[in-house]
Amino acid sequence: MSQQNTHPDCQRAMDAKEEHDAAERAAMIAVCLISSARVIAKLDSEYTAYSAQYLVDMAGRKNEPAPDAQLSSLTIQDCLSYLVDIATPKPESEPSEIDERRNTLTLKDCLEYALKEGIPRAEHWTHVGCVHKPPPFASLMPRVHMKGELVEAETAEEGSELLMLQPVGAKLHVFSPDFELVKDEGFYEGPSGPESRYVGLRDVMITGSGKTSKGDPFLEVKIVYKKEESYLKVSTTRMLTSLPNDSGEESQLTEPTGLLVDFITPRFSS
Repeated sequence: MSQQNTHPDCQRAMDAKEEHDAAERAAMIAVCLISSARVIAKLDSEYTAYSAQYLVDMAGRKNEPAPDAQLSSLTIQDCLSYLVDIATPKPESEPSEIDERRNTLTLKDCLEYALKEGIPRAEHWTHVGCVHKPPPFASLMPRVHMKGELVEAETAEEGSELLMLQPVGAKLHVFSPDFELVKDEGFYEGPSGPESRYVGLRDVMITGSGKTSKGDPFLEVKIVYKKEESYLKVSTTRMLTSLPNDSGEESQLTEPTGLLVDFITPRFSS
């Protein structure tokens, strides 16, 4: 959404952070996987954008009633109060409410919710980064309901097999400045030396595979990093034997791991 159409509260919140939070990153990759998988399964006649922000707003809520269950107590006054609230920009000094759920929302959580509850098309819900609570009439918004299952894999080899049918989600171990140096169509091999700093795991969508001119195998991934979308080639042979712990010290892993882990993809049925 262009800046001129963005609510001042949302624009201020986006400008204040360097990167999308964990929930936004997971949801953006989730809808890319959903859109791709539905075209391949011939459930959508063309690539259709689904709402990432809907998953940010709704997925991963534990012990809360489903949106449909909240309609029985909905009143006209509830709707009017909501519209008045979002139409009034908040003072910059007013702290925003912190939703701890967003720190732990995963790609799998988002995909599971979409399969269970359905998901609106992008034009039927607000933009990524919206800071307002979901409307009390959220369940009245049109959703595309879906049937299918999630298929998971542990290794790059298994992930590559899933890729033969459709794009696959995964998590990428990101190191800086190594990632920044190759993020635009480059070949990423993880940490290159003592100056490398571990950033953490980031959700990605694997879109293809191949080999470099030197014969090194890779998986091509799409990633949203620091609010920028990019593609890069990730080595499938580089293995990590240690990662920094919470205190920043190197901790040996129980077994070597690749740069890409936790492979997952939705398989839809009609």
